[in-house]
Amino acid sequence: MVMRVVAGVLVVTCLAGGAWGPLPAPTVSTQTNVVLVPALVRDAKGKPVFTLKASDFTVTDDGIPQVLTLDEETGSEPLALVIAVETGGAGRDKLEDYRNMGALLGNMVGGVPHMVAVVAFDGAPEVVQGFTPDVDRAAEALNHLERGDKDAAVLDGLKFSIDLLRKAPKGYRRVVLLISETEDRDSEAKMDEVLQALSDTNTSIYALSYSSGKAAAANYAYHELPVHKTPDGAELGDNMHPGPPHGCMGKDPDPEATQNNAVQAFDCLGLLAPPLALAKMAAIRVMDGMKQNVAATVADLTGGEYMKFEKGKDLTRDLLEIADHLPNRYVLSFQPTAPHVGFHAVELKLKDRPGLRLTARSGYWVDDGRD
Repeated sequence: MVMRVVAGVLVVTCLAGGAWGPLPAPTVSTQTNVVLVPALVRDAKGKPVFTLKASDFTVTDDGIPQVLTLDEETGSEPLALVIAVETGGAGRDKLEDYRNMGALLGNMVGGVPHMVAVVAFDGAPEVVQGFTPDVDRAAEALNHLERGDKDAAVLDGLKFSIDLLRKAPKGYRRVVLLISETEDRDSEAKMDEVLQALSDTNTSIYALSYSSGKAAAANYAYHELPVHKTPDGAELGDNMHPGPPHGCMGKDPDPEATQNNAVQAFDCLGLLAPPLALAKMAAIRVMDGMKQNVAATVADLTGGEYMKFEKGKDLTRDLLEIADHLPNRYVLSFQPTAPHVGFHAVELKLKDRPGLRLTARSGYWVDDGRD
């Protein structure tokens, strides 16, 4: 079986062979494996701080310290932006709040080369305005959004928007501005697919959300993240999953442990490598976050920002704040030293800077290399 890191290009080959007893140690080969960690640092007054160096930060990947590199030229990088707007579900009553955003979009993209697209979603996503350098055209598309159906497939809209960003030229920052309710329902996209797409494209999510009418995200998280239950309903975390009866990659695996190849391989490596307990615990936290607030969880995972609004004036305020933060982010990166398939927990910290507040990416996903 072949695995690869999708936040960069890390290839992992796991030696397979039917029903295994002891699993052979994986063989690892690396190419240009780079995980980007965008980070915002603010002072006590909330103002961005942009005078730090790579040596002022520390980062761990599943608890293992990594060597950081800092991109010194981030403010002038071109920007690819997809504005993903919920027009179904509770979003049908928010359409007026999305109008007259032309000047605000201009502030967001600033003076760098840019391309902006608009996606609307209810039970299904669609492109309302393809990529254009003209923010007025994008604003015009937002002004004429139509009411959608009663569904709110937030994950589908997000996955669709990330896939659009794959078309962005090399060197462009990739950003999704997600305007939606907090919870997902009716999506067909799987959570591991969304995590993989986020990592693969190094997309940052800025989410502006309003309260959902009812909760329905738990179903996605429980089925799509590598966390399982015992027959009596108790959750299994860390390395407690016993694995299938004939080896963790046997031909008759436990169906609850192998809903997709990535989850199965994740659990197999988890049985052999106790340090992966941290990653699994982080996956549980992501699952819990998905139950409560999809938008906030994906923003946290990618180092973006989450803000909650109720009225158009709140949306305007939040967009102005994002416009101030977007060009003032540090772009740090590292090459993973302990790759494994599944979820990776990333923790970025500041050294001896108690008066500063840090917002940064908290995780990324590694798939099993199968299409």
